[in-house]
Amino acid sequence: MKIETVVVGDLDTNCYLLDIDGEVVIIDPGDDFEKIKKAIGNRKVVGLLITHFHFDHIGALEEVIGYYNVDTNKVKSNKFQYKIIETPGHTRDSITFYFEKDKIMFVGDFIFRNSIGRTDLGGSDPAMIKSLNDFLKYPDDIVLYPGHGPTTTLGYEKNNFKYYY
Repeated sequence: MKIETVVVGDLDTNCYLLDIDGEVVIIDPGDDFEKIKKAIGNRKVVGLLITHFHFDHIGALEEVIGYYNVDTNKVKSNKFQYKIIETPGHTRDSITFYFEKDKIMFVGDFIFRNSIGRTDLGGSDPAMIKSLNDFLKYPDDIVLYPGHGPTTTLGYEKNNFKYYY
C-alpha cells in the first residue's frame, strides 16, 4: 500500500490517500478539496474514512462525497483490509483504522508524536486513559499516522503514556 499525505486547512490537518493498484481510500478530508482532488488525479476513489468529526477533519467531506460518490466509513474494495477500533478520549466518536497486515494505524487526534489529543473539545480524560490502556496490547512496531504532524510508532508513544495518567 502506498500512503500519501496531503496537508490541508488552516490547522495543517493530515489528509491521507491510501493507494493499492490505483484504487484510493481517503482518510480525513479536512479542507482544500481541490488540493485533494489534484493529488488523487485520475485514480479511482473506492472509500472514505473519518477518524472523528471535528471541522478540521471533515471540511471537504461533502465535496468528496458528492464528487466521488462515496459513503462515509465505507470502502468498496476488498484490497483494503482494516479493523475499526473505538478510541474515545479526544472526542466521543474517535476511531482508529488499523491495517494489521501493513502494521499501520490512522489515529486521528488520539495520539500524536510526543503527545495525545486534547479532551476539552467534546472528549473525556477517563475515556482517553482507557483508550491509551487498551493500546498497550498492540505491537510496538505499528506505525501511527496522526491527524496532525509526523508519523510515529506505537512503541515510542507507549513510553509516554505514563505522563498522561
